[in-house]
Amino acid sequence: MTEPKPSAHPAVVRDDEERPPLTLTLDKLAYLIVKAREFDAKVASGDGESASNPADDSEVSVLEDTGEDGTYEELAAALDGLNDDEKIEVLALVWLGRGDFAPDDWTAALEQAGEVHDRRETAYLLGIPQLGDLLEDGLAMLGYPTGELGFGRL
Repeated sequence: MTEPKPSAHPAVVRDDEERPPLTLTLDKLAYLIVKAREFDAKVASGDGESASNPADDSEVSVLEDTGEDGTYEELAAALDGLNDDEKIEVLALVWLGRGDFAPDDWTAALEQAGEVHDRRETAYLLGIPQLGDLLEDGLAMLGYPTGELGFGRL
């Protein structure tokens, strides 16, 4: 399993009492982050005519998006399975991680996410490159210890 990358944004150090409470559990967020990274790692499928074998190719064929592994469906199902408040938080975390909002503007990010929240947000989120990294960065910016999310146990 790949170790999580260091956050591109410096974490905002906050005491537990200073962190804004989240409706989403850290376990759900960790699952979304891992699935989003798996989805982002997929590359277009090759021509299938390669004469080499997987061992010679360092097993890179597992990264080919053949449509048969279910990565997209698993991530989409996880996002669709969130309740409205959780979806709003995911949107706000992505925007925070992307730099659209500062950590002190968390309430404004939630308000804007609530205004645009609709049935198309799963497709919107699936179209965001590096979704998992942005979620992790958003969490770190709110002061959540992303290194303790348990990536290795998922």
